[in-house]
Amino acid sequence: MLMVGKEVPDFETEAFFPEEGTSDKIKLSDYRGKWVVLCFYPADFTFVCPTEINAMARAYDELKKMGVEVISMSTDTVFSHKVWHETSELIKPVKFAMGADPTGKVSKLYEVYDEESGTAVRGRFIIDPDGILRGVEVLYPNVGRNVKELIRQIKAFQYVREHPDQVAPAGWEPGKKTFKPEMKIAGKVYTVWKPGE
Repeated sequence: MLMVGKEVPDFETEAFFPEEGTSDKIKLSDYRGKWVVLCFYPADFTFVCPTEINAMARAYDELKKMGVEVISMSTDTVFSHKVWHETSELIKPVKFAMGADPTGKVSKLYEVYDEESGTAVRGRFIIDPDGILRGVEVLYPNVGRNVKELIRQIKAFQYVREHPDQVAPAGWEPGKKTFKPEMKIAGKVYTVWKPGE
């Protein structure tokens, strides 16, 4: 499995760009300098997948304001992405790049490829502006992911990136308390943080 805190592997693949109605090659390295959410899902025209992609589409403007770019990725072709975008009410709001991985090359690189089905499982990768993996979530295909939690995690990673002497405790949200991890509070974190703070 890819390790958090390490540089993610670069890739090049074709993507469909819904706003332009065109396709082109993309490289992950082209997104350096931005936060990236790389969001793998099993397939177009399925059941849980459109609910997840729609949730990402509804959050996209907020993510963009946070300096985050989204790339969705499945083992479908750009042609499938185009028709799905044109015909599905849930997919019509999508504005981010829809990556095509019909050979499974990228899915295998990110270790989310299911050989039996020939599709990717639900893998979501939070990548910082330096190309370092900060968070990974991988779920079995029959359960969708939570975009609100994704946004919370990105905000926490952005905060500690700007304040490297601090850590963000469980459930941290902007405006809540962080603290400095130092020897004097080892075993006594309760002195600087209370549940629900």
